[in-house]
Amino acid sequence: MGMPKSWARPFGVLLLLAALLGAGGTPASGAEGLPDAQWFDGATASALTVEDGRLVDGLGREVVLRGYNVSGETKLAEHGGLPFASVADARAAATAVRALGGANTVRFLLSWASAEPVRGQVDQGYLAAVTEQMRAFLDAGVRVLTDFHQDLFSRHLFDAGSWYTGDGAPAWAVADGGYPRESCGICLFWGQNITQNEAVKRATHDFWHNARGIQDAFLTTARTTLGYLAQHLTAEEFAAVAGFDPYNEPHAGSYDSGQTSRAWEREVLWPFYTRFRTAMDAAGWQAKPAYVEPNLFWNANIDFQRQEGGLLDAGALGPRYVFNTHFYDQKAISGVFMWGKAGDGQYARDLGAVRDRAAAASTAAFVGEFGHPLSGTVADKAPSVLKAMYQGLDSRLNGAAWWSDPSASGPVLSGTQWQWDLYSGRHHELMNGNPGKVLTAGDAWNDEDLSAVRRDDAGAPVLRQDARLLDRLYPSATAGRVLAFTYEDRSRDGSTTQTWNPVPASLPQVARLVGTGRYGLLLWRPGGPAAPTELHLPASFAATTVVSDLGAVDRPPLYTPQTPVAVAPEPGGTGSRRLLLTAPDRGGVHFALVTDGATDPSADLLNAARAELTAWAAAHT
Repeated sequence: MGMPKSWARPFGVLLLLAALLGAGGTPASGAEGLPDAQWFDGATASALTVEDGRLVDGLGREVVLRGYNVSGETKLAEHGGLPFASVADARAAATAVRALGGANTVRFLLSWASAEPVRGQVDQGYLAAVTEQMRAFLDAGVRVLTDFHQDLFSRHLFDAGSWYTGDGAPAWAVADGGYPRESCGICLFWGQNITQNEAVKRATHDFWHNARGIQDAFLTTARTTLGYLAQHLTAEEFAAVAGFDPYNEPHAGSYDSGQTSRAWEREVLWPFYTRFRTAMDAAGWQAKPAYVEPNLFWNANIDFQRQEGGLLDAGALGPRYVFNTHFYDQKAISGVFMWGKAGDGQYARDLGAVRDRAAAASTAAFVGEFGHPLSGTVADKAPSVLKAMYQGLDSRLNGAAWWSDPSASGPVLSGTQWQWDLYSGRHHELMNGNPGKVLTAGDAWNDEDLSAVRRDDAGAPVLRQDARLLDRLYPSATAGRVLAFTYEDRSRDGSTTQTWNPVPASLPQVARLVGTGRYGLLLWRPGGPAAPTELHLPASFAATTVVSDLGAVDRPPLYTPQTPVAVAPEPGGTGSRRLLLTAPDRGGVHFALVTDGATDPSADLLNAARAELTAWAAAHT
């Protein structure tokens, strides 16, 4: 029986205080096994729940999850529905996702077809391989959100000569459906199969209506999978499993007569989620939220694609559920509906709607997928589109408005970019089992190419996008409540540096300190734990300057509990670093500006910048 929710966080704080005070007021070094762990790391800090519309850890700190989907390789047959060919590859990817990509979380894809290739027989070997590959990320200090993935319901709806393919359900789940031969008709993008391919539509509809007991079978396999993971991961490892995403990008397939998209969510999708939640509880996942997705078209940014939804009738979701949605700019991807590139605040409205919907549902928001093609006719938009998406995750304000009204910034959104495919451009996938159609390029799936990483000729992981864009400063854990955050990454679009949020002229000393460098600014109200506030530091922040009410420091020293502004490795031994800010638990507002733009700043400049920021923070919070 799990610990009552009302006791869970106070108990965690008591454990923290015991660690802090147990050795004459000096915290114990290290925590529960991970390399580079501090006294406040470990299972208590890893556990997540939802409080007041935010994700919080077991110490009461507000948490932001950032990372990537691992990976589209699961959709393919070449490695048996696993993200990696081997545990060694998983470990290489885990180290790289932390050290190169700046991630603290991955959305880890699972395959129903691989988990249950024969009806009623769960493949224990597959679950064992999944567990070991997940463990590679957990050992690197990366949280894992598991996801039973599907697209176009099943690859087994498509024949060897098909133009498209799917993933998800096993062959037996579609074998007796009597579905027509698949055809998308006139389709420019694979996603059009969702609403135009009769085979996909009917098979999807059958799943939601439990035809031939296929939804029951899926839930039985899900419960077995959930139980296996809970039993075969250690307690510390399992604590770092963030939760479970039951079903990727749900859609009705086809609506029943007179049924609306909103009614389908209420009458069909939500009952499925409650059944999955029951399976989680029965398998030992009572304390972990389900990351539930609405109708995938609820937030489409092309008007004729949008359908009413967003789990509007599900009531208050937290703390048992997290509102989990995807966002792609279909206008930009189309090459027709958006000319030119993205600009400052491009997605403020779209991602603001995600914040608003989660708040109305009394839970936290999570953006499980976002991204843009890296090859093809619209690839030139990727640097600006991705910068605008990350800007929208950081704040609901555009750069031009942020400094004048930071209190309207909204919560920092958690999210995982699509995707982190180690084998990008080096696949060997027989499309729909056809030896005459061997796919090697891009993601090797329906002409997609979105991976942020690839292997070079020596086999080492290397980024395919600007490191300034991907490896970002962000508040991974805040001791209190985040009031506002912004980050100017100055990422590049070709030879052009994109700067959308320059320091205003009204703060001349801050602007002088930052110069042409990158900077982030966090404002937070303290409260709760003695553990510090953490911000992930990009690997390229070789020289870090911090200006805060807690101190103004160039090149902060290594962490000790008595040092208010310090740096330390992130747990996991990957070489990634974090900024640690230790503030007294009192009222008021704290601020911290972090930049790599300063070169040996004088004490006078640091103090002048601190004075400007102190006055600015007092006037705007």
